[in-house]
Amino acid sequence: MPFEKAYCLYRTNNPQDALNMLNDVPNPDHRILELKAQVLYRLEQFDEAANVYQNIFRNAPDDEYEEERQTNLGAVVSSLNQRESDKFTSQLQEETYEMCYNKALMYVKQENFVKAEKLLKTAEVMLKEAFEEDGATEEETDIELANVRVLQAFCCHKQGRLKEAHQLYLGVLKLKLDDIALSAVASNNVVVINKDQNVFDSKKKMKVATNDALIHKLPSSQRKTIAVNNAIFKYYCNQHEQSNKLCNSLVKEWPDLETKLKILNAINDTKIDSKANPVQSLKSATANTPEDELVLKLTAVHLLLTQGKKEDACTILETLGDNRFKPGIIGALLTIYMHLGKEDVALKIYEEAIEWYKANEKSGKDLTSFFRQAGDFHIRSGRPQVAAKSFEQILINNAKDSKTTAQLVIACSQFDNNKAIEVSSKLGSIADLEKDVDVKILESNIWLNAKKSATGVTNKTESPGSSDNAPKKKKHRKRKGPLPKNYDSSATPDPERWLPKYERTGYRKKKDRRVKEIIKGSQGTAAGQSDQFDYTKYVTEDDGASVPEPSPMQKLWKKGGNNQKKKNKRR
Repeated sequence: MPFEKAYCLYRTNNPQDALNMLNDVPNPDHRILELKAQVLYRLEQFDEAANVYQNIFRNAPDDEYEEERQTNLGAVVSSLNQRESDKFTSQLQEETYEMCYNKALMYVKQENFVKAEKLLKTAEVMLKEAFEEDGATEEETDIELANVRVLQAFCCHKQGRLKEAHQLYLGVLKLKLDDIALSAVASNNVVVINKDQNVFDSKKKMKVATNDALIHKLPSSQRKTIAVNNAIFKYYCNQHEQSNKLCNSLVKEWPDLETKLKILNAINDTKIDSKANPVQSLKSATANTPEDELVLKLTAVHLLLTQGKKEDACTILETLGDNRFKPGIIGALLTIYMHLGKEDVALKIYEEAIEWYKANEKSGKDLTSFFRQAGDFHIRSGRPQVAAKSFEQILINNAKDSKTTAQLVIACSQFDNNKAIEVSSKLGSIADLEKDVDVKILESNIWLNAKKSATGVTNKTESPGSSDNAPKKKKHRKRKGPLPKNYDSSATPDPERWLPKYERTGYRKKKDRRVKEIIKGSQGTAAGQSDQFDYTKYVTEDDGASVPEPSPMQKLWKKGGNNQKKKNKRR
């Protein structure tokens, strides 16, 4: 029973043992081959799995599992690289929503997100129709559509429609699926969209994405991406030491991630008081490819610029070999040297770059902006002859560029008038330029009469061609309001008619029973006795008179008043 035993090994997450057992089977039938293809897919040996499926299609019996085999082949092809997947594109059909989904996955791998999104919409319609025929509920349909919607969200994400992608991801996560792999992918992508915002929510979602059970559910490429995102998220949470530890452990597990993780280590070291020099660690890091080496050095340049060490940054940029002649790096060098006041060094860099491009016969549209910037720079620095060479280099590829021709005329007019006149003849006559120009409109007052409205939009006036006999809008005069019935024009109006009632002379406030009269004086004393306690009565009209000195009891009362406890203060 080799098939049954190999299947048990496959289901208990021992795919390598299952493959060894299947390889030992002589003359395998179609059941053994189909299981072998599944095991190879689990082991991420996609090329071999695709070859096994081709063998199955040639020899498989005509049964009811044809659609499932097509779906499985689509899943394998979607994981191949672009060169290999093109061989199987014609074999993939679009008869079911599973096949549409797998073909959309293939387009996503090729970064053709527009085609993938169209196929996913087709798959969604087909799935809804199939479930309606079976009488499924709306909730069951949404659960089945979760895979399609996560991939739709990813397509929106890659096309820059972040808000739409975020809503689709959250809609899938609200379903609380049993599929932990799909929930992990959606949660990881939400964390990527959040970045350093909504950190508390991102922590919960990253916990879902880093579940230990995903080792048997997700391919290594997706687990690798989630692990790197987790390390970056630790940086956003200001957990720099934990991020460094995670980077060091990931390098041992996946050595091909060393470049990304070294960069993250260096950025973490800049945030903490670490003895390690981040710039030096980036310089000494080993790169697997020339592209990785370039990324490491440019990151070191970025860190030096943030520290204000501009000359050290230029030293690294000048030691990049042929990469230093890339337009972006030349632009960075020129900007830094111009800021440092070293115009001669900047001019030398431009000359070296032009000589290198001429020697290597590099031409094309990508260099047009470079030579135009070089020409502008030389004109500003008082070297029109060098600028003219740059403009001539542009006109070699595009002789009809009138803007560059005009710039060449300006440059030549500063050192060779005859050449400037010769080049200016290529710009065309003035008569050709003024064909589509209406002189009457330019000379009219339409530009002077344009007024800006409150919203900032100009209000257009009538054109000069409009007739003066056009009907003008009538102005409505303001009419006075009706007078009261008993109005007497001979009587003098009340001078206080505009004052509020409480300010008029005849106003009397109504008594309110709720307001009691304020009792003045201490309780139990007669009203007449209050005069003897009023000390202002003792003040005489003489200038030298003074108030009698208060009694000792009054002094004590005054002294104790400051020591009274505040209200609402707990004892």
